Amino acid sequence: MHSPQNLYSYPRHREGQIKPAPFLPMSRTEMDKLGWDSCDVILVTGDAYIDHPSFGMALVGRLLEAQGFRVGIISQPDWLSADAFRALGKPNLYFGITAGNMDSMVNRYTSDKKIRSEDAYTANGEPNKRPDRAVVVYAQRAREAYSDVNVVIGSIEASLRRIAHYDYWSDKVKRSVLPDSKADILIFGNAERALVALTHRVAAGEPIKSIRDLRGTAFMVPRGWKPADDWSEVNSSRVDTPGRIEPHPDPYEMKSKEDASCKTDKPAEQPVLILTREERQAALKEIRNKSVVRLPSYDVIKDDPVLYAHASRVFHLESNPGNARAMVQGHGERDVWLNPPPLPLAMDEMDHVYDMAYARAPHPSYGKAHIPAWEMIRFSVNIMRGCFGGCTFCSITEHEGRIIQSRSEPSILREIELIRDKTKGFTGTISDLGGPTANMYRLACKDKKIEESCRRLSCVYPTICSNLGTDHSKLIQLYRKARAIPGIKKILVSSGLRYDLAVRSPEYVKELVTHHVGGLLKIAPEHSEEGPLSKMMKPGMGAYDKFKELFDRYSKEAGKEQYLIPYFIAAHPGTTDEDMLNLALWLKKNNFRLDQVQNFMPTPMALATTMYHSRKNPLHKVTADSETVETVRSGKIRRLHKALLRYHDPANWEIIREALQRMGRSDLIGSSERHLVPRHSATPALIAAERRKETPGPDKLARKFGQNKPRPGGAVERHAPAGRPARKGPATTVRAGRK
Repeated sequence: MHSPQNLYSYPRHREGQIKPAPFLPMSRTEMDKLGWDSCDVILVTGDAYIDHPSFGMALVGRLLEAQGFRVGIISQPDWLSADAFRALGKPNLYFGITAGNMDSMVNRYTSDKKIRSEDAYTANGEPNKRPDRAVVVYAQRAREAYSDVNVVIGSIEASLRRIAHYDYWSDKVKRSVLPDSKADILIFGNAERALVALTHRVAAGEPIKSIRDLRGTAFMVPRGWKPADDWSEVNSSRVDTPGRIEPHPDPYEMKSKEDASCKTDKPAEQPVLILTREERQAALKEIRNKSVVRLPSYDVIKDDPVLYAHASRVFHLESNPGNARAMVQGHGERDVWLNPPPLPLAMDEMDHVYDMAYARAPHPSYGKAHIPAWEMIRFSVNIMRGCFGGCTFCSITEHEGRIIQSRSEPSILREIELIRDKTKGFTGTISDLGGPTANMYRLACKDKKIEESCRRLSCVYPTICSNLGTDHSKLIQLYRKARAIPGIKKILVSSGLRYDLAVRSPEYVKELVTHHVGGLLKIAPEHSEEGPLSKMMKPGMGAYDKFKELFDRYSKEAGKEQYLIPYFIAAHPGTTDEDMLNLALWLKKNNFRLDQVQNFMPTPMALATTMYHSRKNPLHKVTADSETVETVRSGKIRRLHKALLRYHDPANWEIIREALQRMGRSDLIGSSERHLVPRHSATPALIAAERRKETPGPDKLARKFGQNKPRPGGAVERHAPAGRPARKGPATTVRAGRK
């Protein structure tokens, strides 16, 4: 990978040092106070505006402000007319459109397609403050407000809908969000590099429709368009023509020109070009850099699940920024063109992004309104972004990439001090020091050349890669320095933990358990059976057992009463009724009575969603007769799988009894300890009594140990906000925190 331009090396758009605005303006009155007659960029978001780096529009807005641009915010506009989109006037450069920190469909609907009663990103949790498929609606209204305005879309919703994708809520394959939104350009993944470059180039007078060379962007082009004549197209539009993938040379195989074989069948008078391994590698890289992979078109895959699965597999294999090629997908008479993913931010760039002049509070216009998402993260610190876990039900890798981008110790410690000194209500406890995965901080491939040539979908499945560094010493050092800051009483780690990595460092587990667990620690085995685990790309229960042994030992040594809170997914692709029954028996054997459970939700672009829709396994080569994946789609079976996770709840006994009889397992019906459910029916009094016996879940333990209440939407619905690192925030599309 070439070295990209540093985010902060661009000359400021406006001369002089403009003092950062207390808050980015949301009204003409605020613009007048700042002395602005117009905004350069207006960001439209489906969230309440909270000026904090955990919220995408604040991060993007402050980043552009630091580049010398005037940035305004339109938060949760009335989408029924274009009037709200004229509130700040016409932007000089473009409207930046996002649904917010969550996909708008995940935000509004549960995995059972029921409407949620609360929106965590809205003042007082008020629901229905954003439209379904908000990116499309907002972009259309912005264009309606000003017909000649540039429209840029981004964030989690746009990012994960950048190609044709299965949409769970309509049960259809939908087009890319680009043609429906009529946006000029889409920025996907971590947006900083593309956004800064795009904004400076548009400000310099370059037409937005001519900007076609930025990594991390997608746009509509005429069918067959290429950036230059020397580009070649690799046809992967059919399952029997997957497109040739050149083998990657071994970076450690050294071969000189003198040692190279000179054997040839060509006439002696013809010169023979002999390349070293390094020269051949460079030549292949140059070819890949000027190649575009043609995916099966939307018009084909919308009716062909096998080709849909093939397209998904090819797409995911082109996710490493070190070797990914451009991709193109037909949509009618035009193509959606996707440039390779963005290059990761360097540590100093990450530091700058988080060190900007955030107010670290909700906009004053919300008064004393309670905003649930803000309450959850205001005392937490994000230390990294990205994930190399590759869990198929999660879209962190597709959005943020698998290369971990970490902040420096000084930057993290400065933010803790800012929380201590400036955040109202702080009592001395940092509620989380983490990210998408709490213990991936500073972890990376041992060799940059190997990292750039790797095509694995996960660095830790089926086993932890021998090239992956698993040394947790830098994280241990960070914990110790954070605890030593004056005025800090407690540093908690509440993000999900990758426990198969943690057991590689018993010293880390001891440090964590002794000092950073406030009574409960969330981990996610997800299942006990190999069938579903293999489709999730998750480790077996052996890693969980080993971690639990260390957790219990170090909790006892520290003299602390602490609990592991395991999370499980019901109805995941690859799961049979027998798998769920075996998990229920495992829960009973280990005396778990879960009070929060969740059915699998197929979210856009995730590999597990491909399995759900196509019943094919994209983790391996896809053909018409390749592996068929068991997929639970019936509402009754989904209810059964969820009920088996709560086998102890009398309200579930009837559906479980019926299933046991159908499965020939009536031996599990009875009143002894070896039985799963009793024969007698439930009464309201019995239901209440049994629920009092449940394993203390996050809500109960949070109250017991005085921790913040967990995120809304259920224990398993946590996702990555748009335009910033995947975090521990409330229910989203990316399953952050479930490791």
